[in-house]
Amino acid sequence: MAEAVIQPSPAAINSRAIGIALAAVGAIGFSGKAIIVKLAYRYGVDPITLLMYRMLMALPFFVLMAWWGGRGRPALRRDERWAVLGLGFCGYYLASMLDFVGLQHISAGLERLILYLTPTLVLVYDWAWRGRAITPGHVLATLVSYGGALLVFGFELHAAPGGATAWGALWVLGSAASYALYLFFSGQFVRRIGALRLVGLASTVASLCCIAHFALVNPLDAARVAEPVLWLSLLNATLCTAAPVLLVMLGVERIGAGLAAQVGMIGPLSTIAMGVLLLGEPFTPGLAAGTVLVVAGIALFSRAGRTSLKPQGA
Repeated sequence: MAEAVIQPSPAAINSRAIGIALAAVGAIGFSGKAIIVKLAYRYGVDPITLLMYRMLMALPFFVLMAWWGGRGRPALRRDERWAVLGLGFCGYYLASMLDFVGLQHISAGLERLILYLTPTLVLVYDWAWRGRAITPGHVLATLVSYGGALLVFGFELHAAPGGATAWGALWVLGSAASYALYLFFSGQFVRRIGALRLVGLASTVASLCCIAHFALVNPLDAARVAEPVLWLSLLNATLCTAAPVLLVMLGVERIGAGLAAQVGMIGPLSTIAMGVLLLGEPFTPGLAAGTVLVVAGIALFSRAGRTSLKPQGA
């Protein structure tokens, strides 16, 4: 007797479609951050000031996230408060600062591809701290993805020889390493504090760090920037920071972290497309081949058994 095939209900199919759409729009929103930063640099603003404005304008959204996520939950314990401070510093302040500095020297497309290597760095931390085994599948996927990033870097270095491109790539790789540290240590606290509450609190800490950094190293006059920089910062704070966080979380609720991570692979493609259209960055065969290798490598990496690791979006 043949077994009956259970078909998903129309409501389940609709919920899945909505989840995929939310995750995709969130990934595209995250991918626009580098484009806005590159546009703002055309007005002569420095990374510290630009990041300060982004985080200052996003701060009310972060506070709202922390409050909403903390409703009905107990107050943070001492170790949880220290964790929020550390995660906010390395995951959102330091990672963002290194990223903004690096974007002064490399294309938005290369920046996004380097950040997309974040899951491989989380695995390195997992191996170093907890002795997690690295499988041949992980090694192959890592070689493929880093080979793609190096290919794009080589073409970019050839087009703009000198130390600036190399330093820019290293700054962004440092950003990926810092965010990977956040992902590695945040897992245990997400379960205890709550995802939305943790993101809101850590991002609030990062915002205060960015404001303090600006106040310590820049004169007050440095806050006077061209009006387009303020509008671009507002777009960055809303459409490329606060909104994507919420959209991706809503998407994960409907389709799970694994599928949401796969949908997020649209991010590098979106950044490259916007870089070509809005920044006039060249679309070369080397960039196309490198992007395919990086995305394919991270897809293989996820299938090797670490689908919970997410490329950087902040």
